[in-house]
Amino acid sequence: MYSPSMDISTRLNEAMKAAGYDSQSALARASGIPQPTINRILNGVGKKGPETHTLAALAVACHVSFEWLHEGTGRRERHGAPATAPRFTPVEVARDEDDRFYRIDKVRLRLSAGISGFAVEPETHDGSTISIPRDWADRNGYDPQYLIGITVKGESMEPSLYEDDLVIINTADTRLVDGLVYAFNYEGEPVVKRLVRDAGQWWLTSDNPDQRKYHRKVCRGADCIVIGRVVRKESDRI
Repeated sequence: MYSPSMDISTRLNEAMKAAGYDSQSALARASGIPQPTINRILNGVGKKGPETHTLAALAVACHVSFEWLHEGTGRRERHGAPATAPRFTPVEVARDEDDRFYRIDKVRLRLSAGISGFAVEPETHDGSTISIPRDWADRNGYDPQYLIGITVKGESMEPSLYEDDLVIINTADTRLVDGLVYAFNYEGEPVVKRLVRDAGQWWLTSDNPDQRKYHRKVCRGADCIVIGRVVRKESDRI
């Protein structure tokens, strides 16, 4: 349990350590919040408390709830932590006669704006599970209980990803890295986009060359929450 009596600096320090950030600079890169701002919060410097959008971005980067970080109330709720309620059914290893595969859920995401957690429902249109090579998952260090499969919607990521391509998302990996592709909760809608760092901010970008139609959008605070990194795709396109 975490005491509401802790101040913001103490809560942020604990959240940083739990999320695996070994420096203020690492948290700054992941959150988009300048390192001097993080340093002031950790050291309790300043007459005014941190801005709401600053704490929202730090909460997302540290996988904790905004309410806990801001006020010390409610659950800490680290995104992806085993102690939280499961967001999807546990993975099963494929049947004993073929243990070369893990069977993971193929799902539709159900999201709400500003909420870091998410719920899923089975994708029953063409099967609710998909088998992935066990040696591939183990070789890359992916825990299969945090892998889900979703279907790409729309044309914004062509030619990298086409509509109805299946992508595997590692929900345990929400660390922001320039140039990689992630699934996001963007204002309550699930999107798959490439993340780009530019002009001191994170941006959601599309691979489609028609940038007038698929223009980039700033990824900041509780309006843009990382669900997980896209680690594999399966496509009928040749």
